[in-house]
Amino acid sequence: MRIYLPATTSVLRTLVDEGRLHGPHTGFAVTPQLREHYALSDAAADVEELEYAALLTAARASLRLVDVDPTAARRRVVLAADVPDAAVTPVDDPDTDPGAVRVTVDVPLADVASAHVDGAAAEDDVRAAVAVVLEADLGSDEAQFVVDQAEGHELAWYATQEIGPALDLL
Repeated sequence: MRIYLPATTSVLRTLVDEGRLHGPHTGFAVTPQLREHYALSDAAADVEELEYAALLTAARASLRLVDVDPTAARRRVVLAADVPDAAVTPVDDPDTDPGAVRVTVDVPLADVASAHVDGAAAEDDVRAAVAVVLEADLGSDEAQFVVDQAEGHELAWYATQEIGPALDLL
């Protein structure tokens, strides 16, 4: 199953240095809950669109991780990885984002398909969003506007072999 793991640049460094991320993990994927959620607004959404939605939800979760990691660059990071279906359990809780999953296994670098990272131009908007993302989660329209500014930046795509060199440029 393709999963999208929210991360930080510190997590990327761990992945490169250790060759794996130790589980368990919370991530996002195309789950029955995500399909049901999008069926209400876009019944024609295909798997690719649903995977993109899972990636964007992971990017929002990355903001929360950056908030608690003072050593991380102020950039959203998402890892796309393929793990065994049996290692993934959908989180069936109405208070969580649709598509949330628990991943019980380690994620080796060899199972990572790509990394998605904000560019330098996003840093100021991400820094501002990190400061208010929890308020946005609680319904603040003003905070949501700030988060929307960060989410307006497209994440750059990096192949697995490009992750280390990309980190060296930060």
